[in-house]
Amino acid sequence: MTSTLNTSNRLELLLFYLGGKRRFGINVLKIKEVIPCPPLHQFPSQSPNILGVAELRDDTLPIIDLAKAISSTHRVLSDEQIQQGSVITTEINRTHQGLWITGIDKIVLCDWKDISPPASGTGIGSYTTGITLIEDELIQLLDIEKVLGEILGLESSHTDELNIDQSKLEAIFGKLIMVVDDSSMAMKQTISALEKIGLKHICANDGKVALDILKDYQMGDPHTMEPISMIISDIEMPEMDGYTFVTQARKLSKFQDIHVLMHTSLNGTMNMQKAISCGANDILSKFVPHELVDKIIEHLMASPDS
Repeated sequence: MTSTLNTSNRLELLLFYLGGKRRFGINVLKIKEVIPCPPLHQFPSQSPNILGVAELRDDTLPIIDLAKAISSTHRVLSDEQIQQGSVITTEINRTHQGLWITGIDKIVLCDWKDISPPASGTGIGSYTTGITLIEDELIQLLDIEKVLGEILGLESSHTDELNIDQSKLEAIFGKLIMVVDDSSMAMKQTISALEKIGLKHICANDGKVALDILKDYQMGDPHTMEPISMIISDIEMPEMDGYTFVTQARKLSKFQDIHVLMHTSLNGTMNMQKAISCGANDILSKFVPHELVDKIIEHLMASPDS
């Protein structure tokens, strides 16, 4: 599936059904294709949220029952019902998988500013990264990373496996890093990696909050405020996406030259080009702890105040 329009402050959403008339959304950039449900094969000890695996162009994909994964429903689908559904194939956090849904609605174009952060809660709400109003209906943008993290075990960051030269750790110890990410799982992983190498952090769950923090720094007394040495930012976020955040941050004199690493589940050359054009210094696909740590150490060791 190819995105036709996607400026720095806009995104395309695929609207789809999980049963009933309620619609949900997912960013088109996370989608490889939408296909009729292919033949599925069972394997021993598979998660109850996985309907089976499919062979697609020499790739084996787990097919996840998305409705069951986010609602803990105990429904049992017949083979006929499964075959009548569709599959969204995705490439997120360097993994390939299929999301089984009951049907597709359409693609709509939205502004990031029109997407609000979700209210904290449980149930389906805990799998929501944003909410927007489309055709007088509240549409929930699903936190696919969280779903995959829980079902496929991707939430483990394996930071215990990091092996960093002690002299480098001593050189960067105690520096402050800003982390901007709306995904609770990604935030937890990143913070774990930072703490493992002795770095402090300041967090924001969307670009607007992060920009407000930087503006406070801009107006504050530099002698009383601990300097931020680097920014690690997601791209997909409600209210203000990462592209817009970086663009606006570069307009603040104190942060014109700060190193910005885009850390994203989105893949592709287009995202790299857009990140650089918006003012980011580098981009890294989530989530491989040693790669993130290598990027952080590389910059902090090269910075003048190290």
